[in-house]
Amino acid sequence: MGFELEICCNSINSAIAANKGGADRIELCDNMSEGGTTPSHGLIQACKNLLTIPVFVMIRPRGGDFLYNDEEFEVMKLDVMHAKKSDCDGIVIGILKSNGSIDMDRCRQLIELARPMKITFHRAFDRCENPLMALEDIISLGCQRVLTSGAEVSAANAIATLGSLIKQAANRVMIMAGSGINETNLAFIAQNTGIRSFHSTGKTTTQSNMIYFGAGKLAELDGHFPVLETSSEKVRRMKFILAELLKDENHK
Repeated sequence: MGFELEICCNSINSAIAANKGGADRIELCDNMSEGGTTPSHGLIQACKNLLTIPVFVMIRPRGGDFLYNDEEFEVMKLDVMHAKKSDCDGIVIGILKSNGSIDMDRCRQLIELARPMKITFHRAFDRCENPLMALEDIISLGCQRVLTSGAEVSAANAIATLGSLIKQAANRVMIMAGSGINETNLAFIAQNTGIRSFHSTGKTTTQSNMIYFGAGKLAELDGHFPVLETSSEKVRRMKFILAELLKDENHK
């Protein structure tokens, strides 16, 4: 089995860069600083129109925790239906109960609405009280992937945990490592955990083409509008690293 690289994108420019760099698919979201929320209908449609790789849409009505009230859950169902009508390839979900267990009923409802789209369970998994039980619950729901940092800020700091999750999953669900993944630690994580699926932003800071930035304190605070966007070159480098790892495996 080969390796796969998913790129998290929050803009059309990042999505195009991910496609150009050779990403296997994108996770499309908004508010990346909040861990990702549901993107706009316009962004979803633009990505489906312009990209040649699969588009997975984040279904999350707000930042913060993963415990949602009835009204928020209704919004999530509507967003799933819109992603389905837009011919998206998958959705990214995660709903917990207040005790840190997975809300099986609500997750199952979203999955049923989403069919035949694929399902990724996002990093709400890292906030579960019992990750071993949570992983079995995710498998029983029929999810194809679970995104995890191994409950650490960076996946590179969770080598033992990620390795344990791979063993427990036993090919019943794809364990996708995410958080802090980049070209400097990708090979290390792959070689020491057995992880075959990676999630990264491939981000870089781009500068505004504006000439005038305003005046006074506001202009100082804006810092001339720096924007974090996906770099197609960083994506390309990560894909090259994974290709070399696969080549080495095939020669052994």
